Parts: sequence; structure tokens; C-alpha cells
Amino acid sequence: MKSPAPEQILKFLRLSNTVAERAVALGNHPFGAVLVGPDHETILMTQCNIDTVNHAESTLARNAASNYTQEYLWQCTLYTAVEPCCMCAGTIYWANIGRVVYGMTENRLLECTGNHSENPTMSVSAEYVFSHGQKQIELIGPIAEIDAETIAMQQHFWQKR
Repeated sequence: MKSPAPEQILKFLRLSNTVAERAVALGNHPFGAVLVGPDHETILMTQCNIDTVNHAESTLARNAASNYTQEYLWQCTLYTAVEPCCMCAGTIYWANIGRVVYGMTENRLLECTGNHSENPTMSVSAEYVFSHGQKQIELIGPIAEIDAETIAMQQHFWQKR
């Protein structure tokens, strides 16, 4: 399976931040996810964060699994500016999405949120979750070029709460 080009990675990670801004406009936390087809250009769906159990990535993965075959999803890429939490990584795994690209790590998110009661971040990486499965989901990240803008958005949001 051919990997996306660096410019495609940045384009879709930035789009996931735009989707995260939509989440904030709707009164939710700043997280967004984008599902891109096997051609690395076609946007299949986007999803913003809804609430503490309907994260952008897990909601997108469930919707994708309801709309596409597992064989097709295995060729797709889920982009998210912040590394998927363990719940989202598990949902991505079960939805059979073959590749995940993320910008900043869950540990960096914890630095932005601190001990905020609305986002009790768990120290379980997506890599750890995927490494305990029976299929090899490709994980690309962190991507340094997106780090600063994602951190700025997260800090701006969490410092106001």
C-alpha cells in the first residue's frame, strides 16, 4: 500500500484542525478527523468531536464501517492532528482502517490540557493499542510541521476553560 506524500499529509492534517475548529464552534472540544480514500486525494468523510465518548476519530471510524467495506477501508487513511486515544485507536482497529496519520502525540496534548477534568488524558499510545492487535495498521506520526499550530489551537481552547 503506497503511503501518502508529505504535502498530502500536511494538507489533510491541517484539514483535521479546520474540522476541530468546527467542533469548537459547535461547543465541543477541538478535535477533528478526516478519512481519505486509497488515491490519497478523495475526502470520504470528516468528523468533529461530539462529546467525551463520541470522539472525532471513533465516530468517524464507526460511520466509515457502516458505509464502506472492510477491504476498502483497509486501503484508506484516517488523519487527525492529535494522536488517537486508546478508545479511538481500538475503534479504528475494529473498523479496519489501514493507516492513521497524526500530528502531535497524546503526551503533547496532556501538556496542553494539564489536569483538566474535561479531558482526563490516558497515557496509552495508539502505537501500543495497534501493536496488540493481529493486523498491522500503519501509523505515521508525529509530524513536526503541524505541531506548533495544533498546540496553539489546543492551548488556546484549554486555557479558556
